[in-house]
Amino acid sequence: MFAVHFFEKKNLLLSQFLNSVPTEGEDVKIKGRKAKVTSITNVDEKVVHVQVVVEVVKKSKFVVDNAKKKKR
Repeated sequence: MFAVHFFEKKNLLLSQFLNSVPTEGEDVKIKGRKAKVTSITNVDEKVVHVQVVVEVVKKSKFVVDNAKKKKR
């Protein structure tokens, strides 16, 4: 078992006990968001710091159809 700490820049996103450490370049889901592993640092024999980059998803704006509105 490894104590894996996931970081985005200097912000701690998640700490987990895992049987295997993720590899560099692997896609990971953290808190429902997609992330990609950029680097792995072994701090101790059982403690691992993993740097990730979280994908930013832009939400589309709701388009209002003016033809359906009542004209006054």
